[in-house]
Amino acid sequence: MVKTITDLQGPSGRLEALLNTGADDAPFSAVVAHPHPLFGGTMHNKVVYHAMKAIAAFGIPVLRFNFRGTGLSEGTHDHGIGEVDDVRAAVDYMDREYSKPILFCGFSFGSYTGLRATCGDPRIVGQIALGLPVSAAGRAYTYDFLPSCTAPKLFISGDNDEFCSITALDTILQTAPQPWNRVIIPSADHFFQGITTNPTSQLGVMQSMINDWLIHTFHLTKATA
Repeated sequence: MVKTITDLQGPSGRLEALLNTGADDAPFSAVVAHPHPLFGGTMHNKVVYHAMKAIAAFGIPVLRFNFRGTGLSEGTHDHGIGEVDDVRAAVDYMDREYSKPILFCGFSFGSYTGLRATCGDPRIVGQIALGLPVSAAGRAYTYDFLPSCTAPKLFISGDNDEFCSITALDTILQTAPQPWNRVIIPSADHFFQGITTNPTSQLGVMQSMINDWLIHTFHLTKATA
């Protein structure tokens, strides 16, 4: 069941959010963060939606939210600074509501801000970074905080990602403490769509990689209807 959340308060006011409620006996809860709002990113983004579905398939309650100034969320865009606190507000909300260990998943701008917000948080037991950016729209993303990310981590990118080459991603991951997994999806761009020579969407492959990692890392089983 999907619920509209009306009481998620961030530092700049109410944050628009949707909650997939999950199963009562779920071992975890989860938060998913969307890509850059100034370039059309919202919690309804296709990558965010597919990531949510992959996690929710295990009966895990999943919260998606809009960053400040996006959709119906109050406040104004803060160029990745205040948005870190928005992620923390979402994590706090799930902690209050479920009192379960939390998985974090973010796409692009959402993966960067979310890792910053959740690295070193003892409530976070796993982190998924989709399309981790290095350079986009004239902005460079740096990851000096990554050594504090001690929870199990999954990094998924396309081999044709416009905002982070495989070489750049591998350089970043040199500072990431184990355990982590890196998955490069062939014929995929930053949005896990196809490329000119193979236009088939790779969103399903991305979902499968999330599923496999959750099963292998946390020994989860799919929820039954």
